[in-house]
Amino acid sequence: MAVREIFTGLPWWVKWIAVPVIAIVVFGGLIASVVGFVIGLLFKILVFVILVGGLVFVVRKFMSSSRSDW
Repeated sequence: MAVREIFTGLPWWVKWIAVPVIAIVVFGGLIASVVGFVIGLLFKILVFVILVGGLVFVVRKFMSSSRSDW
């Protein structure tokens, strides 16, 4: 409740512009590093899925061609 009472008397531009800008300035590096980590992790997962899918495709292709030779 104390935070709500502090913000009650302030103009709208302080609540909706100044406070978020200050938060971005203070925590911007942390936010950027977290977003970068998440994007890097998603990229690595995508590369892993593509490589495993390619491996499965090549192995099945090889296995089907070797069976037809028998």
